[in-house]
Amino acid sequence: MNHPMLSLWLYRSEDRAALAELFYETVHTVNARDYTPLQLDAWATGEVDLDAWDRSFREHDTVIAEQDGSIVGFGDMDAAGYLDRLYVHKDCQG
Repeated sequence: MNHPMLSLWLYRSEDRAALAELFYETVHTVNARDYTPLQLDAWATGEVDLDAWDRSFREHDTVIAEQDGSIVGFGDMDAAGYLDRLYVHKDCQG
């Protein structure tokens, strides 16, 4: 089986809007089978504070995965080893 190449890079501030969109779409699609719409809206409102996320991503070790020119996932971990966020694009699950 031939798999497209996956590229990884460290977070850049210009990535924050794309990561917020991936987060929202993934939560509201993948988790819709296990949570109510009200719960999904509480988890991912669609109104991320991009400046706060930017600060958090820059303070953490944040890695982004790209495939075929599109971001397909991201994760970030703080200095103590706490995994804060880890999300894979809704179309790349499984």
